[in-house]
Amino acid sequence: MSQVLAEQVLVEQDGPVLTITLNRPRRRNALTLTSLRLLADAWVRADEEPDVRVIVVTGAGGTFCSGMDLRAMAGDSDEREEDRAETGRRFAADPDLAYKGLLKTSRPRKPVVAAVEGSAIAGGAELLLATDIRVAAEDARFGLSEVRWSLYPNGGGVVRLPRQVPYTVAADLLLTGRHMSAPEALRTGLVGHVVPAGETLTKALEIAGVIAQNGPLAVEAVLRTLRETAGLSESEAFAHEKPYAEAVFRSEDAKEGPLAFAQKRPAVFQRR
Repeated sequence: MSQVLAEQVLVEQDGPVLTITLNRPRRRNALTLTSLRLLADAWVRADEEPDVRVIVVTGAGGTFCSGMDLRAMAGDSDEREEDRAETGRRFAADPDLAYKGLLKTSRPRKPVVAAVEGSAIAGGAELLLATDIRVAAEDARFGLSEVRWSLYPNGGGVVRLPRQVPYTVAADLLLTGRHMSAPEALRTGLVGHVVPAGETLTKALEIAGVIAQNGPLAVEAVLRTLRETAGLSESEAFAHEKPYAEAVFRSEDAKEGPLAFAQKRPAVFQRR
């Protein structure tokens, strides 16, 4: 098990699962430019580390993420000066860094499982919309409330939400700024699992553990098809997925899987 601690984001790898924890519980894990920078770096690490097969994202202190830190935006920042200076340098070199942190303009090739306690609001909900599998506490709440403050949800929410829930539900949430309960989120398909409060990370890690046992090349190819074929016609989607499927079938892992099945033993996948 390895661990890297930054004040605002915690990154911990345990075998094939890498867990990213938003770590500003005093401000309900509200996002700063520094935390977005650290998130962007964490996604890159997860993508580039060959031993990582699944990513879990969660929040410390019983809250997932309450969105951007409006207090900090108004001048009430609790960040260290050295963090702000480093963030300024990184954003000057890469103005797109905030969107990378929110997974708007880039996403890791590995599945991302979200564990949501408390609330996922505004930027927190937009980060959630970029994940693949979502576990929520039964008392969790969700919302894109930017219009209430005359702001725009520019982290991907306006585009992604109506692609993941019915249009009228998306319009209701986006235009009123209201919050959605966990049972409603489950009914509309925003989340896939609802569990008792305090148990989301356990469930998310359980799901991640199952995924991590599967063939990583196959998992990543399926994930690419899921993400890239939305909106395509069936024939276009079949053509798009063809090279991904063929590459999987040509792999050594595709030989190991059936052999392990025939020999009644766990498969040992090598990502090749």
